[in-house]
Amino acid sequence: MTETKTWMCLICGWIYDEAEGAPDHGIEPGTPWVQVPMNWTCPECGARKEDFEMVQI
Repeated sequence: MTETKTWMCLICGWIYDEAEGAPDHGIEPGTPWVQVPMNWTCPECGARKEDFEMVQI
């Protein structure tokens, strides 16, 4: 299994963890960031996918 990554919204700081996904927002657990749809937005502030940056936690 490959190591999962975390991505942070640069606008509000919300964290997307590939292992956890965002099931309440239509993204299944284990979904790699590259498979998150381009039109998906941050559930906290509505920022676009390009406003996220990979972070080490």
